[in-house]
Amino acid sequence: MVLPSISLLLLLSTCLIMCTYFNFTRAQGGLSLNFYDSSCPKLESIVRKQLKKEFKNDIGQAAGLLRLHFHDCFVQGCDASVLLDGSASGPSERSAPPNLSLRAEAFRIIDDLRRRVHNKCGRVVSCADIIALSARDSVFLSGGPDYAVPLGRRDGLNFATTNSTLANLPAPSSNTTALLTSLATKNFTTTDVVALSDPIMDKTLATNLKTTCPTANSNNTVVLDIRSPNSFDNKYYVDLMNRQGLFTSDQDLYTDSRTRGIVTSFAVNQTLFFEKFVSAMIKMSQLSVLTGREGEIRANCSVVNSDNVLLSSVVGEEQGTSSAF
Repeated sequence: MVLPSISLLLLLSTCLIMCTYFNFTRAQGGLSLNFYDSSCPKLESIVRKQLKKEFKNDIGQAAGLLRLHFHDCFVQGCDASVLLDGSASGPSERSAPPNLSLRAEAFRIIDDLRRRVHNKCGRVVSCADIIALSARDSVFLSGGPDYAVPLGRRDGLNFATTNSTLANLPAPSSNTTALLTSLATKNFTTTDVVALSDPIMDKTLATNLKTTCPTANSNNTVVLDIRSPNSFDNKYYVDLMNRQGLFTSDQDLYTDSRTRGIVTSFAVNQTLFFEKFVSAMIKMSQLSVLTGREGEIRANCSVVNSDNVLLSSVVGEEQGTSSAF
């Protein structure tokens, strides 16, 4: 079993690499940096104060919250649909195979934050915005950069289908081409097909992993980032340069000529990595957002409001494994 780490979330690293040539820091589509200045002026302090307490007890929850944001945004946009329970029409988005590895505590933390914020301000802040703020604070409170988050997202009324979830969250076995193709649908970049395989992993690391996890159904755990699993830094890229990426989807980023130079630049320059991360993160956090009269502000993050339309989704039959993100 693989434990996610702050500095080794593939979605983050891939997004950063593909966004190196973008300059995307402005609020888009009805979002604003001062959206809650009047209706909930203490919003950000409420979230950050509580997350400091959560991370003091378990810094690993920071990675879980960051990953939750990625899985939400890359499947039908940043609308908190990943938080919704299932309905009579089928299982929830959260139940789709790529989301089964999301931390249960991350869901609990988001709903706890929603309760605290709504107690203070009333039902004016969306669960989607709380997820976005939690991801930002997860980065900052674990040693990464601080940045302003455009707010004003509304919560979606439906969860994504299993088909859609599988299509938008590449598997850990994905090579760089598969990842770039997937991200091209989000206007990050596009490339031709390249197929590389697993044997590029450092032999010593591979031997150690086989010792820790000797069988496919082993309950033993390993961290993805062997250098600094609980810190947000550039060591993920150092791992890749030393052929210590755990998945094909990790290591292929350094092997592929299209992305190798960017991996190297991030490995030797953490300041550059932070700069590009902020630009990429803000872009990702605004994917297909609902604003204005779209969606709703949920009273409970896991269900749509009773006075709104019925929750529904047509769920496919495919089965899969975990996600590369």
